[in-house]
This record gives sequence, C-alpha cells and structure tokens, in this order.
Amino acid sequence: MKNKTLATWLAFVGGPLGLHRFYLYSLGDLWGWLYWIPTALGLYGVQRVQVAGLDDHWSWILIPLLGFSMAASALTAIVYGLMAPEKWNAKFNPRNAADALPGQTNWITVGALVCALLVGTGTLMASLAFSFQRYFEYQIELGQKLSQ
Repeated sequence: MKNKTLATWLAFVGGPLGLHRFYLYSLGDLWGWLYWIPTALGLYGVQRVQVAGLDDHWSWILIPLLGFSMAASALTAIVYGLMAPEKWNAKFNPRNAADALPGQTNWITVGALVCALLVGTGTLMASLAFSFQRYFEYQIELGQKLSQ
C-alpha cells in the first residue's frame, strides 16, 4: 500500500533524486532516473561557481536547472498532498477501498504541503532571478565590448 503522506514528503525532500517515483513505481521507473540529470547538472554548476567564480557563463545556465528541479519536485509534492483520497487509492492502491487509510490526508501531509509551497516558490523565484540577472549582466558586458 502506497501512503500519500510518505509520497508527499519524499517528493518534497528527495524529489530532485526521484525518490518519490521510486517509492510509487519501483526502481525501474525511467522518470525517476531522469530526475538525476538536471539535479546533477545544477550541482555541477554550483561547483563551477565555487571554482571559477560568479563570472562563469556555464554556471548561470546550469544552476537554475537545480532550482527548477527542486521547484518541480515541490509542485509534485503539492499535487500528491492535495489529491483526493479516492483518487489516490484508485491510482496507487487499487485493491483497497476508496477511503482506505493510506490515501487520507492528515496534519503531517499538510506540513509537507506548507513546506513544499514555501520552498518551491522561493526556489523557483531565486532560480529565475539568478538566471535573468546573470543573462542581462552578460548582455551588458557584450555591449560594452562592442562599443569599445
């Protein structure tokens, strides 16, 4: 039986690694393994910033991938947490009753929803702000080089 609260927390905490997909669909889930790609690229971008500094052009392309991956995982946690118990049990626990306990929402689920909403929106906004700021700074640098 797949528990909605556990899946919501896994999507929030381990979503960029696909842990919620592995819990719900097993280790053979392709989408769970594909979650690793933008996460790894984003972490590589963070590592490039630590080595080369903020002027590294690849870092402002790669870092937002990590942020978008985290924001997408938070959105997935919100979708899981807000799913009706009947729909949850029909999709993930089809052999149980529509109102079975694993599909019910409780305060721990609501806590995951609140955390996912706060962290997801903050991460998404920070990723957008970082990438746009670096893009426009790069455009200004190019304009200054052309004008000289």
